[in-house]
Amino acid sequence: MAIQNWSDSIIVAELSDDPQFSDEMAALAEQIARRPCNVVLNLQAVGYMNSSCIAKLLRLRKQMLSGDRRMIICGANNQVWGVLMVTGLDKIFEFTKDISTALAKMQLGNIVA
Repeated sequence: MAIQNWSDSIIVAELSDDPQFSDEMAALAEQIARRPCNVVLNLQAVGYMNSSCIAKLLRLRKQMLSGDRRMIICGANNQVWGVLMVTGLDKIFEFTKDISTALAKMQLGNIVA
């Protein structure tokens, strides 16, 4: 996984399939605990999503909300998007098509807020 500090207040994390997904999410949660910031999760390299991955996304969402931070998910393929829709997670997470759009949306949100 690549965790990039895009700015002082935004991290871009590029995730991959399990078992790395679990390790990557744990490392990301630890980094956010040390330095609270907004997060863009790029799922472009994630080919499938199981219940364990979903649980980790929900845990990270809870951590982000408790710190009054924002998380945008981007790059989900059709299979991953289908899982997110069937589970109803498309209604609680914020999504964009790609990293550029997510970063623009994040920046606009920071200006308005």
